[in-house]
Parts: sequence; structure tokens; C-alpha cells
Amino acid sequence: MRMHGVRRAWAVLLAVAVGAGLLPGSGRASAAPQLDAASRTALTPAGPGVSHAYQFLNQMMDRYARGSVPRLVQSYTGGVLGAENYTASSVYDDALVIDAYLAQRTAGGQARAETTGNALLTALAQSAPQGGGLYDDYTPAPLRLPADVQPEATSQTTGDASWAGDALVQLYAATRLPAYLTGAENLAGWVQANTSDARGQGGYTGGYAGSGTKLAWKSTEQNIDVYAFFSLLARESGLPVWATRASAARTFLVSMWNPAAGRFSLGTMTDGVTTNDSPQTEDVNSWSYLALRSPAYAASVDWDVTNLAAAAGPLRGASICPGDRTGVWFEGTAHLADALESRGQPGDSTQAAAYLADIAYAQAHGPNEDGLGIMAASKDGLTDREGDSVYASLHTGTTAWYILAASGVNPLSTSIPVSAQ
Repeated sequence: MRMHGVRRAWAVLLAVAVGAGLLPGSGRASAAPQLDAASRTALTPAGPGVSHAYQFLNQMMDRYARGSVPRLVQSYTGGVLGAENYTASSVYDDALVIDAYLAQRTAGGQARAETTGNALLTALAQSAPQGGGLYDDYTPAPLRLPADVQPEATSQTTGDASWAGDALVQLYAATRLPAYLTGAENLAGWVQANTSDARGQGGYTGGYAGSGTKLAWKSTEQNIDVYAFFSLLARESGLPVWATRASAARTFLVSMWNPAAGRFSLGTMTDGVTTNDSPQTEDVNSWSYLALRSPAYAASVDWDVTNLAAAAGPLRGASICPGDRTGVWFEGTAHLADALESRGQPGDSTQAAAYLADIAYAQAHGPNEDGLGIMAASKDGLTDREGDSVYASLHTGTTAWYILAASGVNPLSTSIPVSAQ
């Protein structure tokens, strides 16, 4: 499954440092003032929280260059990751930044989305002689030439490539500029050539590890990403081959449905056939609904709400997995709010509004807050019980998901409506 937060090597290093008390950031959530139920309900997600979130994205985007200079956006700032000078830009986060700026529906927002999209195209041009695709992380430097591209990770995972490709299709849908469609088709071709799998229920494997080793397991989450990407590409390109390939990802995805539990399993083991059902994670269930929009699998959203409730002092929301509910995963809380809004069953809008109010409260009172961005988690070292962790550093991806959910935008199912002024 896609990394939640930072690469595994950083996660191990930081977990040791935090545990030894060498770095700041853990445990600060308990110092925030308590929020009573009435005050929490009164918070409106469409208020200043969203405008402040855009200010944070602007600041992160403009750290190393301004204007139309193509550049990828540093993913984290502050807290433990800031203290350790972790400055990488994740292409997954860059995709979300593009989506969030398109959702702003202004000329300025669209221009910023195009600037980040142009950086993805530059990175694609740099990788073309080596076989194409994108690395998972890059240095957030100005990218005036392909030679300026500096990968910070050697892994190339299917989910990150699919999110980047989906964002390029979203840009094409908004601008009708052919370069974005061509870039998306190139990324889709890389996914198809390198990860399509005929074992078991088919679908797509995980991509490549940093060592270059092919990842033979199949992730439900990453097949959601492929399904969403290829479906949107089919609609915007008019090429039915992408709909056929999206159907292959969907076939695998629905084979992971556990009707008795009302949720999806994680994926398969390395044999590509044996189901891997541990851990059970938030994003598999919320993203599946955002992508499929099918009543047959709508219970997955309820599973998240019921099994992942987490509280850390006054901070509330959803955790990553049932195995660690000692903190709130704010990115996942935003996923879940978006899925509830998209589903629209009785009570869903109320629950979604409560989650968005929880995130807005963390924006103002959570650990390492600056009043603008949103931290990935309410504590340092919140784990998915699979070896990956998230931290209480401010995060572009979490902030972008909050914007999307508060704006009622589902990036995994439809083109983002744009009406630039």
C-alpha cells in the first residue's frame, strides 16, 4: 500500500528520535483547549479554514520560486520532520495540490495548478530516457530544465503514478491543453507496461521498490487509484482501451470486498492471489466509495466511521487503522468526510460536517499549528501497523484533502468543475 506520510527509513529514524525524547512535537495535542460539543458543531468548514488552507499551500508552493516557474511543492514543514530537515516533495501530494487549486475555481488557482502540473511534465521528460514513469519523491527545486529534476526517492509506486496521472487529466479537463493529456497517457502507459498482472483476479501490482525490485503484491488502494485514473483518462481521451484497463483494476478491487465485515481487504500477498487482510486501513474503504460510488460497497464508509474513531485530548477524527487509535489521522479524516458527502445517506452530511469541524479545530489548535496548514496527525509516530508512520508536521496533502472535502469535490470520480474568473 502507498506510504502514509514519510518513507520507511525516515519513519524508523524519527520513531527512535521521538521515543528517546530527542525531538520536539509529541504529546502537544493535550495542551490544546477543550472544545465543547456546541462549539464543535458551530464550526463551519466553508469559513476561514479553507481560505487559510489555501494560504498555507501558497506559502509552501512559493518557498523556492514564485510565479510560473515550474516547481514541485515541499510536502511537510514544522514539527519533527521540519527539525530533521525533511524537505521532499511527494508526487502524491503534488497531485492533491493540483486538485485543490482547481477546486478553488479562480484564475489564480488554475494558474498555480498548471505550474505544478508543468513540473510533473518536466519530471516525466527527465525520466523518459530511463524508461519513463515518476519517482515517488523529488527535491522541491525550480524546474526550468529536465536536468534540474532531482529525485529524492528511487521507488516508483503504482498509486503515486496514478494520482499524478489523474491530476494531469484533471488539468487537461480544465484547460484542454494537449500536453497534460499526453503526460497522463505516458504515465498510464508506464503503469500498464510495468504493473499489469494476470495472476488471480488480475489488476495491478505495486510498482518498484527503491532497490529496483518489482513489488509483486497487489494493493486494493493502488488498484482504486488505477481504476480512478484510467476511468477519467478514458472519458477525457475518448479511447476505450483505458476503460477496458480500468475494468481490470475494478475486477481486482471488488474481489477484495469482504461482505461479512462490510469492508475491503488490504490486497494480496506476493503471490498475487492470497488475500492479505491485515491491517485494515481507512483509505481503502473511503477511497473505494469515492471511486466506485456503488451502493453495493457503501458499507465500507460505515466501517471506517465505526471502527476508526479516535480522540487525543480535544482532537478528534479517524485513525489510520484499528490497531493504533492513540491519535487522529487528519488526512484520513478528510477522506472520510469526502466519502460521506459523496454518499449522501441520512446522517452523512452531519457526520461529514463534524469531521470537517474537527479538522478546522486542529488547524487552529493542533500540535505545530500555524493557523493555516493542517498537520498529518495529532501525534508523532501514529502507525498503520504495517511499518509506516505519520507525524504531527503540517502537510500539503492533508491540507489539500481538507479543501477538497470542504468544497464537496471528489477527485476520484469526476472531473473537477472549474470556472476561472
